[in-house]
Amino acid sequence: MKRSHYFIAVPLTAEAKQAIRRFAGDTASSLPFRTWVHEQDYHITLAFLGDVPPEKMNPLCEAVAAAAARYAPFSLRLAGLGTFGERTAPRVFWQGVEAEKTLDALRRDVYEACRTLGFSLDRRPFAPHITIARKWQGAKPFGPETLTSLPAAAAVFSVPEIVLYRTNMDQTPKYEAIASFPLLGAPAEGNR
Repeated sequence: MKRSHYFIAVPLTAEAKQAIRRFAGDTASSLPFRTWVHEQDYHITLAFLGDVPPEKMNPLCEAVAAAAARYAPFSLRLAGLGTFGERTAPRVFWQGVEAEKTLDALRRDVYEACRTLGFSLDRRPFAPHITIARKWQGAKPFGPETLTSLPAAAAVFSVPEIVLYRTNMDQTPKYEAIASFPLLGAPAEGNR
């Protein structure tokens, strides 16, 4: 039986996805990455879980719902571009977002909820990003200075919920929303 991988992420609005898709479409011909991510698969990963045994699914959803419910909806702004992997042959090309304390705190609480349930999670520092493309395959090395010359996508989008996704490797788009968890907290005084 084929296993599925799961992850918890911030979904993007249709407008934010379209802004990134337009940028990717304008850029793809000049940056030879092997794979460009489907527009419907854009997201910001909070916790990659891998396989989730059926008996852990309900406790996982309850714990993530409780973590999400403590936060009020907030907004994020697309900002900056970057890569992961070798500087001259990156494995990931991404769109960033401006620093946001609420996102950092939400991720910390979601992460802790998952760790408490026994999930083994990545220990690298949180670097919120939206993967746009994967695996550089240019004849010439990738030039990191390229990032400063590209007009990154621009958009502000709301975050009213987080989502549990399942990966379906044999489909496009490949990420399927399994459950959503609304942010139900009251807005901070200065945000009303």
